[in-house]
Amino acid sequence: MKVRELVDRFEQFAPKEIAVKNDPVGLQIGSLDADIHKVMVTLDVRPEIVEEAIQNNVDFIFSHHPVMFHPAKNLDLSDPQNAMYAKIIQNNITVYSAHTNLDSANGGLNDWLADELELVNRSGLVPGKVMKIYRLTVQVPNVYANAVRMSLVDAGADMSSGPYTGYTYQSGGTLFYVPHTPADPTAGLAGEPTELEDSRLEFEVPESNMKKVLKTLKDVHPFEEPIYNIIELVDNQSRVSMGRVGELEKTKTLTEFIEYCKKVFKIDGLRVIANDLNKPIKKVAILGGDGGKYYNLAKHKNADVYITGDVYYHTAHEMLAADMPVIDPGHHIESICKINLVGMFTHWANQNDWDIDIIKSEINTDPFKFM
Repeated sequence: MKVRELVDRFEQFAPKEIAVKNDPVGLQIGSLDADIHKVMVTLDVRPEIVEEAIQNNVDFIFSHHPVMFHPAKNLDLSDPQNAMYAKIIQNNITVYSAHTNLDSANGGLNDWLADELELVNRSGLVPGKVMKIYRLTVQVPNVYANAVRMSLVDAGADMSSGPYTGYTYQSGGTLFYVPHTPADPTAGLAGEPTELEDSRLEFEVPESNMKKVLKTLKDVHPFEEPIYNIIELVDNQSRVSMGRVGELEKTKTLTEFIEYCKKVFKIDGLRVIANDLNKPIKKVAILGGDGGKYYNLAKHKNADVYITGDVYYHTAHEMLAADMPVIDPGHHIESICKINLVGMFTHWANQNDWDIDIIKSEINTDPFKFM
């Protein structure tokens, strides 16, 4: 199996196009055409993570945080960062990173965090890119319909998510045509009228997947010239968002909710910015990572509390002045991505008969300790 196969499937779920501008997502080190046998999922790529990968015979590291936020200025191996790059290359390991595209994807990182808090009635927090959606209609002989449908869904002709995927619509009819030389028809003879029992398949396809879907259609369709139609769904565009806003099943005081967050995220301590620890909490906004600058959006959406990491001192004063309670559990709560990505990749591997092993890093890369 090649790296490219896993990456292509992942980018159907979280296209690079939905990442924040200038975020260095995608291939970091190595080649998309490299063979892979064992994948390790991690939050960060640090020297100890690379050693863990080597000890486990991993040839593909999939990380949330990019290994190369900034270009190397030189290749001086006395620099620990450069030495880590060299070790990755020496051991033929490919590294790919999905950062703010995974943050923004529907069903991605911020949904996983909201799942942990058991938030309901969820919506997005920070509006992201609006993605065009198209309706693709394909005509195909009945006998080939299921194979074509499954191939196009696998290629990304699928806007569904969660426990149900592969939504398509199928209707039947009769196709009439007369093939002429030099045609090489799937059914019928040159010059003779032909009719076939035919199916019309309808898909909703995001703009980012359309190129691959059309290539797959031409590869798998039995006709030399597939019959298809594409219509832009102007009133059915998809907007991705960073962060989520949702509600708790039962109202808690801020103090109770703080203890709940420590339990949910399995942390020993966190920072709280609040004027009133007894404030009732029902509506919660959350954004994994460094999201302090978006506290006004949380307030605008009537959140009772905002959860995010890396809050700066002066921003915290602004939050107090705005009377917007904020909980900072740290950046490392994003490590929830490891177990969820392993589950997602394992599901795809079973679906596609990929001969790969998938593991998660067991190393805690949180640089902070509570004393």
